[in-house]
Amino acid sequence: MAKGLDVGTMNILSASQDGSETVFVQQRNSFVEIDYSDMAEQMLSRSDVLHIRKDDKVYVVGDDALNFANIFGKETRRPMQHGILSSEESSAIPMIKLIIEQVVGSPSRPNERLFYSSPADPIDSDLSTLYHDKTLESMLGDMGYDPEPINEGMAVIYSELADNNFTGLGVSFGAGMTNICLAYYAVPVMQFSIARGGDWIDQQTAQATGTAVDKVTSIKEDDFQLDFRTDVGGVEGALSIYYENLLDYVIENIEREVDEEDIEEGLDVPVVVTGGTSSPKGFEELFEHHLEDSTIPFSVNEVRSIDRPLYSVARGSLVAARSEEESDGSASEPEPEPEPEAEAAPESN
Repeated sequence: MAKGLDVGTMNILSASQDGSETVFVQQRNSFVEIDYSDMAEQMLSRSDVLHIRKDDKVYVVGDDALNFANIFGKETRRPMQHGILSSEESSAIPMIKLIIEQVVGSPSRPNERLFYSSPADPIDSDLSTLYHDKTLESMLGDMGYDPEPINEGMAVIYSELADNNFTGLGVSFGAGMTNICLAYYAVPVMQFSIARGGDWIDQQTAQATGTAVDKVTSIKEDDFQLDFRTDVGGVEGALSIYYENLLDYVIENIEREVDEEDIEEGLDVPVVVTGGTSSPKGFEELFEHHLEDSTIPFSVNEVRSIDRPLYSVARGSLVAARSEEESDGSASEPEPEPEPEAEAAPESN
C-alpha cells in the first residue's frame, strides 16, 4: 500500500488509502522545550502529549507545542525554515524524525512506496533543497520505505486537476515557501518556488504590531478572514496588508518566470491555490483579483480553491505513489483519488 507525505514547514501530513477513503494524519512541525521533572513527564505521558526527554529537558513536539508555548510564554522552535531543514536548529533532524514517524507510521510491507513532497529551489534566494531532500530520503529509507521526492507544485496538479487532464497552474502557499508548477497533460512545463509564505506574513505582522510570532500564528489560524473590514493597526489588519503584499510578489515572479520560459500564449488553463496559508476565507477571491491585473501571457479560465487546502500536497503525493506502485516502477499518468476522504487523528506518546 503506497503512501504520500507532505513535509511542510508548519505541518507534516501523510495520506494513505483505506478502501474508498483517503486517510490523513497530521502533526504540527514544531516543538517547545520545558524543564524536566518526574511529575511533568508523568503528566505528559498520561495525557498522550507527544514528547521526548533529553538530559534535563523535555521537548513537547507536534500539535501540543503551540499550546505549551502560549501557556509558558515561549516561542516554538521549528525543525524547518524557509521550506527546508533549518541550519540554525541543532535538534532539527531528531525532532522531524519523531514527527514523521508519528505521522506516517511503519510500512505495511518492506520497501513500501512513499512519495514525499520536495520544494523547488527558490528563484529569489540562494537556498538549495538538495541536503533537505537527501536527508529525508535517507530517513524514510531507514524506516523501511522506498521513498521518492515529488515536486510540491506538481503534487497539487496530481491532487486537484484530474478533471482537466492534469493540465493547469498549481500554486501551493506553504508556511516557508510558495511553490508553483505549470503542467501540460501531467508534464511539468515550469516549476519553481519563492522563499516567502505564511511564516513571512507572520514575522512581518509580528514586527509591525509588536506581537509575538506564535500569537500572530494563532490569530491567523483562528477564523481570520481576508475581508479587509478589520481596523488598521491591529494584528488582523496587518495580516491583511501582508497577505496582499505576498500575492503581489508571487504573481510578479510568475510573470517573470513565464516570460523567461517563453510559455505559449495559446494556453487556457485553470489555476488551483492550495496550502495552509491559503486557508483564510476570501483568499481565492483576493488571488483572482490580483491575477486579473497581471500580464501573464496565457489565459486563466478559472481560479479554484478547495475545502481543505492543507491536505492537497499529501493527497497528490499519494496519487503519484499509487500510480508508480501500480505500474511497477514505470512512468504513467496518475489516476484521480477516490472520494470521500476521512481524517485520522495522529497517534502520540
